[in-house]
Amino acid sequence: MSEVEVFDSGVELRANVGVNISEKSAVIWNIADMLRGLYKPHEYGNVIIPMTVIKRFNDCLKPTREAVWKKYEEVKHFEVKDGFLKSASGYQFYNVSKFDFNTLLADPNNIEENFRSYLAGFSDNVQDILENFKFDVEIKTLADSGKLFYVIQEFNTQKADMSPDKITSVDMGYIFEDLIKRFSESYNEEAGAHFTSRDIIYTMVDLLVESEKVSLINDGVVKTVYDMAMGTSQMLGCMDERLTQFDEDAEVTSFGQEINPQTFAIAKADALIRGEDADNMRKGDTLADDKFSGYTFDFVISNPPFGIDWKSSKPAVEKEAKTGDKGRFGMGLPPVSDGQMLFTLNGLKKLKDTGRMCIVHNGSPLFTGDAGSGPSEIRRYILENDWLDAIVQLGTDMFYNTGITTYLWVLDKDKPSYRAGKVQLIDASNCYEKRRKSIGSKRNDITDKARELIINTYLEFENKEYQEGDLRTESKIFDTIDFGYNKIVIESPEKDEKGKIVLKKGKPVADSSLRDTENVPLTEDVDSYFEREVRPFNPDAWIDKSKTKVGYEIPFTRYFYKYVAPEKSEVIAERILEVEKELMASLRALFEKEGEKSE
Repeated sequence: MSEVEVFDSGVELRANVGVNISEKSAVIWNIADMLRGLYKPHEYGNVIIPMTVIKRFNDCLKPTREAVWKKYEEVKHFEVKDGFLKSASGYQFYNVSKFDFNTLLADPNNIEENFRSYLAGFSDNVQDILENFKFDVEIKTLADSGKLFYVIQEFNTQKADMSPDKITSVDMGYIFEDLIKRFSESYNEEAGAHFTSRDIIYTMVDLLVESEKVSLINDGVVKTVYDMAMGTSQMLGCMDERLTQFDEDAEVTSFGQEINPQTFAIAKADALIRGEDADNMRKGDTLADDKFSGYTFDFVISNPPFGIDWKSSKPAVEKEAKTGDKGRFGMGLPPVSDGQMLFTLNGLKKLKDTGRMCIVHNGSPLFTGDAGSGPSEIRRYILENDWLDAIVQLGTDMFYNTGITTYLWVLDKDKPSYRAGKVQLIDASNCYEKRRKSIGSKRNDITDKARELIINTYLEFENKEYQEGDLRTESKIFDTIDFGYNKIVIESPEKDEKGKIVLKKGKPVADSSLRDTENVPLTEDVDSYFEREVRPFNPDAWIDKSKTKVGYEIPFTRYFYKYVAPEKSEVIAERILEVEKELMASLRALFEKEGEKSE
């Protein structure tokens, strides 16, 4: 397994970072204790999460505060001054206020007025973040109750120090993730709606980049990455991290869209802290309001919502679908009850001609929809363009908010020649280790060893089973055409009361009550199939070829099904007999005990 050099998974990385993430987030979250009575537990995050972002900004700007004040005095009357102030701060944001957390605490009697003045001193991109947190309402609530001073005081303790020399950007991403999880759990909300665990993300990242590792290292990394449902942008951060490991001078530009205001605010804050262009983080409904129309990217990585309807996006989606190839959705529309395949189409539209995508789905995109339906047509569009590279089935209980089986789809618009016309299916449902303690529905982790086995299974591209200890995977290679079929309509005549075939203009009249259909693999001739499978049992039947439709499905479970013979009847009978003996012995003991009591 030495040819794959995996980097720390979400499990191991937590143990290796320079700060204890759980401890730091617990310190921050415990500040919520002073909110008791004023806020309900599920509302604590409305204060704690934006205050964490503000304090992180405050601590990042400490070293350059005086330089910014000096520069501001020089340029404050300039029409355009943003560039000067960003340069002075060393970040893509700044604060020109004379206040910071220390000076705010020096004047408790004017804490609300001064705090608002402090926040107003931030650059416009930070103002947008604060607006999306809707934090103005919380400031008034805290001030009116006399708690604003004490919250700021607690955030200014040494334990809550968030200076970049104490907490790296990667660590800060973990802290945001942990705080949101705590917030979601207190609200009884599905935490997984906001983020995906790191072990899954790193598996997705390596599926995208490992096959290009040599060229990325030799040629240098200049790549763009897009996440269409970015949550707090942790997938983008992990892609940046991995590509920078290949090339320390990597130029990775991240783009993301998110509909939830709070998680969007965190994503934008994270981008600012990492020195990226925060304008590349955009808020809105990806399906109905595409903020990156006309853009294409090298990589797309995403975990869009599944099992959630797209009713609110329906008018805009249907309008765009009517534009055909000019839009994203002209190939077909899935049922309004589940829009995940629309995200796949969006991602494909956003891929460069050499681009690769990894996206999380549940099982429905594999097979839902009959021939000619929206889902089948979407699969047809993907497969006939030869863009589906691989699908990896993960084990159950891998995500925070669902225990169902999930699949990683890898799509490639420029497959290498040895993969052309082929699709690799990988069963990795037995490639995980159980957690000692579950988090929501997440009971299993893809550890480094598990991920290494999955990635090697993918890279070797063979029909083969693999095993490392208790970890198992299996790979099967198919021709793209193997997933296609012709759905043919079989007609039979309606016969009169005497059993004679009814004719019209010399041709048999079809009896709709006897109509049947057959799915014939695209690899097989329809007429040959009919003569072999139908004609011997219904000699008067015929195919109505005007009604033939092409369909595609990927029956993943069927391909990996392994027959297990049932127990022999005598073994079952023997086991039943043993149970009966144990039951009778227990009853006798009970009767004897009751008899002793009555004496």
